[in-house]
Order: sequence, then C-alpha cells, then structure tokens
Amino acid sequence: MTRSVADLIATLGTGIHVDGQWRDAATGATFEVHNPATGEPVATLADGGADDAAAAIQAAGRTQASWAAVPARERAEILRRAYELLIENADELALIMTTEMGKPLAEARGEVTYGAEFFRWFSEEACRISGDARRSPDGSTRLMVTSEPVGPCILITPWNFPLAMATRKIGPAIAAGCTMVFKPANLTPLTSLYVVDLLREAGLPDGVLNVVCTTSPGDVVEPWIDSGIARKLSFTGSTPVGRTLLEQCARGVLRTSMELGGNAPFVVCEDADMDTAVDAAMAAKMRNMGEACTSANRILVHRSVIDEFGRRLTEKMGALTVGNGVEDGVDVGPLVEEKAVAKVAGLVDDAVSRGAEVLTGGNRGDGPGFFYPPTVITGVSPESELMTTEIFGPVAALIPFDTDDEAVELANDTEFGLVSYVMTENLDRAMTMSERLQAGMVGVNVGVVSNPAAPFGGIKQSGLGREGGTTGIEEFLETKLVAIPVR
Repeated sequence: MTRSVADLIATLGTGIHVDGQWRDAATGATFEVHNPATGEPVATLADGGADDAAAAIQAAGRTQASWAAVPARERAEILRRAYELLIENADELALIMTTEMGKPLAEARGEVTYGAEFFRWFSEEACRISGDARRSPDGSTRLMVTSEPVGPCILITPWNFPLAMATRKIGPAIAAGCTMVFKPANLTPLTSLYVVDLLREAGLPDGVLNVVCTTSPGDVVEPWIDSGIARKLSFTGSTPVGRTLLEQCARGVLRTSMELGGNAPFVVCEDADMDTAVDAAMAAKMRNMGEACTSANRILVHRSVIDEFGRRLTEKMGALTVGNGVEDGVDVGPLVEEKAVAKVAGLVDDAVSRGAEVLTGGNRGDGPGFFYPPTVITGVSPESELMTTEIFGPVAALIPFDTDDEAVELANDTEFGLVSYVMTENLDRAMTMSERLQAGMVGVNVGVVSNPAAPFGGIKQSGLGREGGTTGIEEFLETKLVAIPVR
C-alpha cells in the first residue's frame, strides 16, 4: 500500500548527501519545497553552500579510482537493480513528483517508467564499452584504443522532469565508471532524493553519488567547476545559464554536455491526416502542461486547413480538466510557480494585443495554486513575443503559412534548434522538410520523440552533445591511445 505523501517525504534525506551520509548544511541553512497546486510548503531541506560543495567534490575525487576499477558487469547490475526498484516504487515516486511539481499522477507514473528505462538501457551499455586495436599503416606500431571514464562529473538537472533528467545523467555516469556531484533543482528536489536512496539500496558504493540541494547554485556549482577535481559537467536548463556555465568550464577545460532551451515548430501541411496531426499536437503541446523544452511552441498550419485544425484542437484542449494532480480525472495540473503563470499570461496578452484571437482559455481563474487553463490562440503575429520565447505552459499558438518554403523559413527563424515536428502523409515531403529543418531531432507524424534508446539533443543555442542512445555513454568516456612498437 502506498504511504501518504507526508510519510514518504519524512523518510527522505536532508538534501545533502556526501560519502554515503545524509547531513545538514554546514551553515545550518534550510529552504522550503512547495506544492504548486496549493502554494503550501511540503518539506524543509538543507540549503547547501560552498563548504558542502567542497565536501561533495572531494568525496567524488577520493572515490573515482576505486569506482573506475569496478568491473562493468557489477556497475551494470547496480543499474539493473535500481531500474527494478524504480518500477516497484512507481506509485510512491509518482505521488512525490506530483506533490512537488504538479503534473497529474498518471503522467508522473509515465515519467517513472520513462526515467527508469535510462537505468535499464545504460545497465546494458555498461558492458558494451568498446575499443580498437590495429597496426599502423607503416606496420611499425600496434595501436590500441581504449575508453576510460572521464572522471568526476557535475550533474545539474531542471525542475520539470525531476526523475527522468536525473536518471538520464546518472545512468551513463554510473555505467561509464564516473563518480558524481549532483545538484537537483531546488523547486523539485524530493523526487531526486528518493532516487538517491533507491540507488543506495541497489548497492551503489559510498562516495560515487554525492548530492547538494541549494537555493544558491553559484555558491555550489562554480566551486565544483574550479575545484580541479571535476572533469565533466552535464547540464539541462536555460540557454543563458548554459552559456555562463560554458564560460566557467572553459577555465578548467572541462568537457560539457548542454541540453538547453527550445522553440519547437510544429508544422501541419495541407495533406496531413487531421486525426494524427491533432493527437500529435496534443502530445507535443500538453506533455507536462507544456513545461518541456520539446513542447510545440509555434504551431505552423497551412492556411487551407488552419480553421479545421484549430477547431479540432480547441475541442480537445477545452475538454481537459484542470486541477490538483493527485485528484482523479485531472488532465492538467498547475504550473511550477507563480512567476511561470505570470510569464505565460504575459505572452498570451501580448499576442492578443497584436491581433491574435483566443479560441479557448486565455484567462487565469481565482483560487489557490499556480494554474493556467489550456489555451488556443490563432492568427498569431510574427512580431508576438511568443514567436521567440519559450512559452513553457499550456498555450497552443497557431500561425498560418502558404508554402513549404515559408513554413521552413518560419520554423528555422529562431536561435534554438532542439526539436521540430512535421505532419504530412507525403514521404518525400517528410524527408525533405526533415533535412531542411534546423534541429537536432525531428518528429514526423508523432508528438513525442524522446526515447532512452535514441540520442537526445539539439543544435544552435539548444545545446551541445547528446543524452541517451548508444552515444549517451560516450559523453562520459575519454579515449586513450596506447602505441606499442612492433619488434
């Protein structure tokens, strides 16, 4: 039987985990975690600072050599046990996630399934780390190429997918043999703390994964970067913060993986199957209440079908039930905090002031919690702020186009390049547009492209490197050449 959320939270660690032990902050500072559906505090955690950061990175440095020497099969078995524990405890994890982040329980359970798969996938990849051996072309040297763990890693995750973003980084680091210092988002740290406890139960040795929760990221992350111990940073978050981290990492020439912002175009061609297009748009727009970097930010619809598409999408959006995610029948939970609601409302108001028409939603109701209704607006002007700004909320903005060239031009008119979507029944058009769209990922007639077995990442200002798939573990490995003369 699933325990109450209060009982579950009471069993979690303090927020700072160093060398296998939970501890309070060195300064004694704390911060509160709030339920976005009510605005009420649900937990108080240690608020880490520079001293806690130093202890964490030193533990990771001390443990690196012994952890790297652990056979790949043993690392794989730890990840496999952790995967099984995540699945066994899915209901409890979902309840914690919904309480601190807001997404409905059904969606939270889906994230547990998705996030757990990263542990299973990388448990299998751990034993597939490969190398090479060959003679040099002149025959004088044997060339042996090996892959080794890059070393202690800094992992920084966002608030919107508190389980999946953690497992997507922790999984390959464990598989590769890297120790870690980990900073979850202070808005949603509880899910991550539960995952840490499950990893301990799965047999992860002390010192491999060290955690510091904090409301002052600069006081923790910058000392990690400048410690001389860390060799890699993996970050998921906003592009401005990513740029700052890249500048800091350059001082120590740290390897980096950056999964940054998005401004995803969703292109509906005139030959699209309307049922498929609307269902895909709902998935691409409303996953996580629109609080996703892969969310469809600009829905570009051929002028000949925009009225029909808008009508169908409005019917589906308008039928969604908004409320506290722990309640039965709720489709859309709250946004994560008050300023998120203010941002979304401001973007909608700006679009309307420039001539857009609201087809459904558009007005925040009264009452507690950080709610904004599912909203569809059409006739959006190219000058609207939401054309260049991530909405990060449940707002579908429809923009008409007349030709494929115009659609591609509009789609690519952004500094971001994470994901694009194309709805068409013509294979040649699908392939041609996929090639022309400037994005690291393209979804054709689907609204969700993320899969642990596939590389995830973007181009331009959307980031560097890839997570997941067969390339995901490579981000945590260093290539070494051993040259031996032939005698």
